[in-house]
Amino acid sequence: MPLAAKISAASQVEVAVDFDARIQSLSALDAAAYRLIGTATCQIDQAGDRYLCRLVSSVNPQKGTVLSSAELKERFLNLVADENLRIRVAEKTEGVRNVILALAFGALAANQNDAG
Repeated sequence: MPLAAKISAASQVEVAVDFDARIQSLSALDAAAYRLIGTATCQIDQAGDRYLCRLVSSVNPQKGTVLSSAELKERFLNLVADENLRIRVAEKTEGVRNVILALAFGALAANQNDAG
């Protein structure tokens, strides 16, 4: 195996974070995992009423830096919290968004009818 591959594999950090599946949505975990691309990989498994997220840091060849296990866990938890907030805001504002879209598309349809 080339030396670079040995160094890269040896410097990776692994962290496991688990969540209660009755409280935490899978969609927020998936979105947070997606936002970690380039920093770490995330495998999400469900075991009963728990989601187990296995994070493995990525080595950035340009920067040569790897997050510590505490930094990786903190980053992931922050991303999960952010995604949970985005989901709640989207749910609360869905009605307003639908009205805005209806008005916008209604105005476009009216303009096309007037032009034709």
